[in-house]
Amino acid sequence: MKKFNIEIGKNIVLQKTVMEDDTGSNYGSGKLDTLLATPPILDLIIKASVKLVDNLLDDEYVSVASNISFSHEKATMIGESISVKVEVTKQIGNLIFLDAIAYDEIGIIGRGKHERAIVNEKSLLEKASKRADKLKNVNY
Repeated sequence: MKKFNIEIGKNIVLQKTVMEDDTGSNYGSGKLDTLLATPPILDLIIKASVKLVDNLLDDEYVSVASNISFSHEKATMIGESISVKVEVTKQIGNLIFLDAIAYDEIGIIGRGKHERAIVNEKSLLEKASKRADKLKNVNY
């Protein structure tokens, strides 16, 4: 296995404006059509993590999400800006551990942890293709 050296403490901040598509009502939360839902925050955490980690890898490698946990603590309205800061906290072999903090214009709205595995892209796609082949003759 190739050795990877991702700098501990390396971080990135991504920002977005909360839009109607980001609200709770679009994610099954009933009447919450003016408040930011949790999935768009997770999406921003993942995008930030990919941008941070994958830009440090050789072309034949990518990082894939292996675990994510997040506590959404405060409400944010449509039109407000949110930011996510993701920081590398640890590396064990091909696993990268990141802390995430989400905040809006007032303060922190949530915190979480994200784990990514560095894998060979070609190998991953081959394994996925072989797995998909097993489903071709399965009747449900």
